[in-house]
Amino acid sequence: MPSTSWSYRAAVRLGVALAPVLGLVDRKMGDGHRRRRGAADRLAWWATSGRERARPLVWFHAASVGEGRQAESVLLELRRLVPACQVVYTHFSPSAEPLARRLEVDAADYLPYDRPASAERLLDALAPDLLVFVKLDLWPELATRAAARGTGVALVAATVSPGSGRLRWPARDLLRPGYASVGAAGAIAGADAERLVSVGVPADRIRVLGDPRFDSVAARVAAVAPDDPLLRLGGGAPTLVAGSTWGPDEAVLLGAFARLRARHADARLVLVPHEPTPDHLVAIDRRAAALGLRAPIRLSAGEGPAPLLSVDRVGILATLYGAGTMAYVGGGFGRAGLHSVLEPAAWGVPVAFGPRWRDSRDAALLLEAGAAASLAGAGEAAIASLVEVWEGWLTGEEQRRAQGARARAVVADGLGAARRSAEMLAGLISSRCPRT
Repeated sequence: MPSTSWSYRAAVRLGVALAPVLGLVDRKMGDGHRRRRGAADRLAWWATSGRERARPLVWFHAASVGEGRQAESVLLELRRLVPACQVVYTHFSPSAEPLARRLEVDAADYLPYDRPASAERLLDALAPDLLVFVKLDLWPELATRAAARGTGVALVAATVSPGSGRLRWPARDLLRPGYASVGAAGAIAGADAERLVSVGVPADRIRVLGDPRFDSVAARVAAVAPDDPLLRLGGGAPTLVAGSTWGPDEAVLLGAFARLRARHADARLVLVPHEPTPDHLVAIDRRAAALGLRAPIRLSAGEGPAPLLSVDRVGILATLYGAGTMAYVGGGFGRAGLHSVLEPAAWGVPVAFGPRWRDSRDAALLLEAGAAASLAGAGEAAIASLVEVWEGWLTGEEQRRAQGARARAVVADGLGAARRSAEMLAGLISSRCPRT
């Protein structure tokens, strides 16, 4: 049975020791470190009264919000297939905490650091039948120790980007024992299956099942009430909703908007920053003023549709895309990575994004379908590229609608992965000896 190396354990100890220091300069990391303290105690305490040993328990772990959405669609299907099972959910990022609180699970908390004592304690307390990691956030100490006890270890929505650091030394060697302990993996696509073998998952344990994100996104969009006030923010005017934006995205968006407004007075822009902190919103105001634009109206002001609206709330982006006639998705100019393009696609609107999209399979699918546009270059070139795309949508309504329909079709074609993934997990549960 594979086990972690002394070098992996040393790396974890070093990371844990540095976490408080790094948390002083990275607020998100600091929040995660503070809230992670006591997580093992809380989960073990739940197990003393909440764990019913006669019922199977499935432990899902997903790093952040995106992975959590994928996990949610699978665990809901698993609940239907195995209604008797208990479900524990852990996450790593503070941004996933609101999602974790509302999931239909028996217990949810942060995942403690991947150290031997914590892993053994939680495996003793929870006695899971199945440990499920989502996407690729597998923790080797926990995975190898679970497998050594006879607990099933699985991956769902498994994907490995071509540029992933996990494919290279030293991460590849440090993490390999954990991936080698996987008993079943549901890969998103064939290329992901091949790269899963490269990180250590045995080839005969991998099945290509698709991406549960499609099911999650479609369900969220379908759940939006037709009379939701957020949908009225488009106000009948041609509106571009720009979601999960960062500074470089906003520089291009506002630069293009300033030029377009001179020719298309009815054009509207809704900016939804990825992190709408007060400082970030002020920076948007200053950038708009420097371009001669009127000050953005904040969503919290409650004034309804506006030529330029900046959103100062979180958790509403999936609905806001429905207010638009076109969309832009941020993250394609920096190192953060392109954010989800499926939410606007599910609403049937065409999508634009920056030039760094190649790690996003979803973006590639939309481009191949003729449902999206990737901007060229950076700075002035990117602004000119967005002006061309945006103006084409403003003046070519028939073409824009056709692109939107193709975007919706891409989402429809991807449905069903959550059910297939849940069926794989249900098979792993049923293959175990009956609990006594």
